[in-house]
Amino acid sequence: MSTTVLAGATVVAMDPARRVLTDGAVAFSDAGQIVAVGPTAVVRADLPDADVVDCAGQVVVPGFVNTHTHLFQTLLKGLGDDRVLSDWFTSMTGPSAVHLTPEDVYAGALHGCAEALTTGTTTLLDFMYVHPRPGLGDAVAQAMSDVGIRGVVARGYMTAGVDVGVPPELVQPLDVALHDAERLVGRWNRPDSRVTVGLAPCMSWSVDAATLTETRALADATGALVTMHLSESPFDVEESVRRFGMRDVPFAADTGLLGPDLLASHCVQVDATDLDLLAATDTKVSHNPCSNLYLGSGFAPVPEMQRRGITVGLASDGPASSSNHSMLQAMKFAALLHKGVHRDPEIMTAEKALEMATIDGARALGMASSIGSLEPGKRADVVVLDMSNLCVTPVHAAVSSLVYSQRGDEVARVYVDGQLVVSGGELVTVPEAEVRARSVAAARGLAARAGTDRFAARPWRSMVET
Repeated sequence: MSTTVLAGATVVAMDPARRVLTDGAVAFSDAGQIVAVGPTAVVRADLPDADVVDCAGQVVVPGFVNTHTHLFQTLLKGLGDDRVLSDWFTSMTGPSAVHLTPEDVYAGALHGCAEALTTGTTTLLDFMYVHPRPGLGDAVAQAMSDVGIRGVVARGYMTAGVDVGVPPELVQPLDVALHDAERLVGRWNRPDSRVTVGLAPCMSWSVDAATLTETRALADATGALVTMHLSESPFDVEESVRRFGMRDVPFAADTGLLGPDLLASHCVQVDATDLDLLAATDTKVSHNPCSNLYLGSGFAPVPEMQRRGITVGLASDGPASSSNHSMLQAMKFAALLHKGVHRDPEIMTAEKALEMATIDGARALGMASSIGSLEPGKRADVVVLDMSNLCVTPVHAAVSSLVYSQRGDEVARVYVDGQLVVSGGELVTVPEAEVRARSVAAARGLAARAGTDRFAARPWRSMVET
């Protein structure tokens, strides 16, 4: 067995002691397991035959964990500007999704995963909720596997909602959706697989009560993670009240969906009762600050969630509503948003933003025993950051510089399961130029077929008339 040592770095371990080692080292085996984290001199003395990578002047952190995105939306960047969620979906995203092919989905997922890895994300959850034709979940899983990322394909489904603008082609019979989800779970959810499958009823205005109760039954039977959009916008809550006579969080509770294996995405419009339900059931939350701001949805009460003991992971959301998959960007927005909203500079720290992007994200996905921190026995999902550029330097405090000063191109090396997937800032598992060319061609073809390319040629607007 060979061992690699990343030596001489500032190591931000994210372990229970929250150690920051100024001349630290991380060692991991070729089997992908971390074997040592500590002072460089000690680790090198204990492992004299290891392969040493000189990381002097660099920062080593656990790989970021993106708890919510939509990889197919990589093909839709820039087409949905200046719209609220319901309009954004019914006028652009939904009509585009109707025309998706497995080749489109593979191209978008490959590009999105490559983008994620080169910005330091080693684990992401893809909420794949559009299935106008068979094979789209398989295309996502294959792209994840090919590029070398750790991923969860949340097999989503919409079983209602035509009356509020969900394209009929995207609505599936529940038995069809769950049968395909169970098939994917059986194929991918192996103990040794970096890619796994979860279940994802989409949102309150695209499901019914049976969808949630049967999702809960399948999750209990298979052990699959469950995720759902909850209280993302006022429309979500209003439609839930209209359809079910209650807000969407109580509706999810009433159907048995809430629980420690449920990741509730967004939770922007939650009230005190909703928060009590989330806390009491140990339901996890995915915070998507960039997307929530882009769509004008508002801001999630994350500090209050954290005070109640709710686990909150961080996410980029899909690039049709956040424009990229960068968790570096998401961390900065998360830290700054809550300071400004609450007029309290202490309410969200850089350290907490990094926790949400690493160990809290791992908890949200049920993976905290294996990823999210640099500790012996965990998987070697590791990011090396070159902090020498003009925007970042001088570096007085590594975490502060990482969250507030970075310009997004600091990622130098990335390992997933101990395998090098990014070197010198470039992807090494698949050719980046081919990934970009493939996704550009797919994006143009998709927008042309759907007619949503018209949104790219809109008139110049300095401000919206009211």
